[in-house]
Amino acid sequence: MKIFLDTAEIEEIKLAYSYGIIDGITTNPSLIRKAVEKRVATGQKIDLKNYIKEILRTARGTPVSLEVTETSAEGMIRQGRKLYKMFNPIAKNVVIKIPVNPTFNGNENEHFDGLKAIKKLSKERIPVNCTLIFTPEQALLAAKAGAKYVSPFAGRVDNYIRTQNKIKFEKPDYYPAEGMERKKELLNDNGIVSGVDLVAQCVQILEVHGLKTQVLAASLRNTRQVRESALVGAHVATLPLYVVEDLVKHPKTYEGMQGFTKDLVIEYMELLK
Repeated sequence: MKIFLDTAEIEEIKLAYSYGIIDGITTNPSLIRKAVEKRVATGQKIDLKNYIKEILRTARGTPVSLEVTETSAEGMIRQGRKLYKMFNPIAKNVVIKIPVNPTFNGNENEHFDGLKAIKKLSKERIPVNCTLIFTPEQALLAAKAGAKYVSPFAGRVDNYIRTQNKIKFEKPDYYPAEGMERKKELLNDNGIVSGVDLVAQCVQILEVHGLKTQVLAASLRNTRQVRESALVGAHVATLPLYVVEDLVKHPKTYEGMQGFTKDLVIEYMELLK
């Protein structure tokens, strides 16, 4: 499973890439704007365009998702083309992020605008990451439209199920992949019992139908979700830096290192000088 970093903070990107295990970046306009504003406030001379270019150069050789802001098919296609034309020459690594359904208010005429944009951009060989996936059927439609990635939001599904059932939680809290029971019934969202279950069903449907689209597990909040997403076959997981860094930690590893340090063999160390 590939690991993408979900951030627009250039220092975090450089640090994470130095670890040698990052395979790409996902970001959005809000994160980029906040990162730029923070630097401008400290006196740095940087604008949005050049900041994006710095991200792309830092992530050279790995994909970087840049998101559109329009909600009509025409607007998303226009912005997708412009983002790709403007930024892909920098490091040849731009992926355009398109929502599966961009409507805000349930307008029947807008439900398929995201899929229309994905189809058009994909036909033009512009890679697309279809975002805001909350059902396996949305993932199926996005894959049929030609998306390179589909991004089911696992953590947000967990939060939605808890909220609907008035269960208190903190954002990083783990939610069981097998779901939670109440009165001997599994809590669910139309048959989805957890965020990891959503990821698993997306993977299964695309595999059953021979679709090459990759499932990108998004909105993962803790290491156990990462492990479970890998076990159910997610091709990619996108993670905040704190989750990436937690992946390598365990108290018994620290304990083992303390034991190794106490048991150093001087002759062995001399051989390695």
